[in-house]
Amino acid sequence: MKILLVEDDESTATLISKALTAHHYLVNTTENGQTGLELTKAYNYDLILLDLMLPGLDGVSLCRKLRSQGAQMPILMLTSKNSSSDRVKGLEAGADDYVVKPFDLSELVARVRALLRRKSTSLNSVLSWGGLHLDLSSRDVTYNQVTVHLTPKEYGLLELFLRNPRRTFDRSALLDSVWDADEFPGERAVTTQIKGLRQKLKAAGMQIDCLETVYGLGYRLKPEPKIEVIDGEDSESPQHLGLGQKVTEAEVANAIESLWHKLAETFTDAFQLLEELSSPASVGTSLNPLLRQQGILVAHRLAGNLGSFGLPRGSDLARQIEQTLQAKTRLSQRDVQQISTWVQALKEVVLQPRRQFTTPPSANAELNDSDGLTARTNRKQAPPAKPIRLLLVDDDVLIGEQIQSVAQSEHFQVTVAT
Repeated sequence: MKILLVEDDESTATLISKALTAHHYLVNTTENGQTGLELTKAYNYDLILLDLMLPGLDGVSLCRKLRSQGAQMPILMLTSKNSSSDRVKGLEAGADDYVVKPFDLSELVARVRALLRRKSTSLNSVLSWGGLHLDLSSRDVTYNQVTVHLTPKEYGLLELFLRNPRRTFDRSALLDSVWDADEFPGERAVTTQIKGLRQKLKAAGMQIDCLETVYGLGYRLKPEPKIEVIDGEDSESPQHLGLGQKVTEAEVANAIESLWHKLAETFTDAFQLLEELSSPASVGTSLNPLLRQQGILVAHRLAGNLGSFGLPRGSDLARQIEQTLQAKTRLSQRDVQQISTWVQALKEVVLQPRRQFTTPPSANAELNDSDGLTARTNRKQAPPAKPIRLLLVDDDVLIGEQIQSVAQSEHFQVTVAT
């Protein structure tokens, strides 16, 4: 499945991209909101990860534009702004979920899975065609208990056909759906991958080609055979074998460690900028607007990066600096001393050993769709013709009454079950 990540911080973007790629998602990244908007016009994405503070076009504005243009894909917002008003603003703009930096990488991957499960037209976690099974959770592909080792492109093509059994895809549509935006393959690449997929399925024992070439139009999945028996065994028997060419946990951990060292190289410049803002000369004078804005951006990025790399205290310190600089254009002596103390504490934090960074969870470590703050809202000035019905299951009567009161003001019909 294809994901667009719009994130202006290179380290965070690389970290998220590697984690999602390890789970066999195809990830396109951009640091600019306007570019993100253009990419959504050029490609069909299954999900968008969207930072709030972006150059070109901020995350909330981008989200609103996408929804106003009829975009239906799930949108998950990433931001270090964690106030209730900020979360409401993001959700009201059309976001389906809201994750605050610093976030746990395993939770982020699980939330992505949860959103994609809701989007899927199939409630099953396994896509099947005869004796062929593709497990969406583990990314395992088997045919009659025989493991089929696929390349990422072959896997992406097979998943696309199994999800859309009645649709014919031309080569251009397949390139848009399975290939990265940074890749520039010709249509011959589609033919090559289709051929490789067919050969591997045949080698696993599939005697009937599941893919049909529609001459002049493209490719589609053939009608599924009702029963397929090999050597007296029912082809619908459970499959639990593995998909080849997976990214190992050690490879992901090494990549993350490399990212940390690359990020650490930027700390010196960041600390120098914050120290310049908190120098004694800054007391009582108006801060240089450009320098202040740079300080806010540096602190914002530090807050997100340090938390994501397992340093929550550093993230909290950076967020305090960011909030102070946002609130004031002129610093008192107390402000200067406080920022200086936070910067020194930040230096100590980044020099301390970090906790062992864990790789994304296994396919079994799923996040329930009901976990966290998720919503899709559609505000209207007048009540809709058919009221939205809400069931609230909670034995706390007081909270139930409060939720019921607020929900009814938004034209929901609420039933409470204790």
